[in-house]
Amino acid sequence: MNDLFAQSTYFGVAISIFAYWIGFRIQSKWKHPLLNPLLISMILIIGFLMAFHIDYDTYNNTAKYLTYFLTPATVCLAVPLYKQFQALKDNLAAVFVGIFCGCVTHIAIMAGLAVLFKVDYVFFLSLLPKSVTTPIALGISEEIGGIGSITIIGVVFAGMLGAIMGPSILKLVGVKEPVAIGLALGTASHAVGTSKAVELGEIQAAMSSLSIVVTGLLTVVMVPVYLQFFGK
Repeated sequence: MNDLFAQSTYFGVAISIFAYWIGFRIQSKWKHPLLNPLLISMILIIGFLMAFHIDYDTYNNTAKYLTYFLTPATVCLAVPLYKQFQALKDNLAAVFVGIFCGCVTHIAIMAGLAVLFKVDYVFFLSLLPKSVTTPIALGISEEIGGIGSITIIGVVFAGMLGAIMGPSILKLVGVKEPVAIGLALGTASHAVGTSKAVELGEIQAAMSSLSIVVTGLLTVVMVPVYLQFFGK
């Protein structure tokens, strides 16, 4: 079965799109935060690969074409930002201070957890850039000596956690301002969190889109600086 699918150029693309479509239909029908299309599609794909004994390399080699659309899709998130540019101008100082504090807090929490649980240093380096979008996270991880596959797992986990639990957590602590909600989702959960922000409104989507870019740039600078002074 593995050899059969390996001969199909677009097997991975087809199964990925079909699994996401199922997830989308499920979420559309039941509207539960845990029924995130990305999470559902991941479970379906993993289950399919295990059931038919298909190795990951076979799937990845035929699904890699989807990754070509990652950068254009991220760039498209600039559209809601353009539409809400006035909101950015009105909250410029708060926006950048909020994103900066988010980046500092993320690094501090990761460092604290690494010490608390005695995490292996390479593993820690791999997870340090997990809250930025995948291309930037992989670049940072490679530069500081992390493991790319672990970094990707961290990025996916951060995105899924933000998309599924982010709005509920923000509501629980009393955050209602659309600008603040967008900044929180984008800073903590990159593009996946932004996909949830798009559902909440244009202002949330615009601020979250901005957060992806600024968080990425700040993380590129702040992670090496942190390691320079506090690294192993």
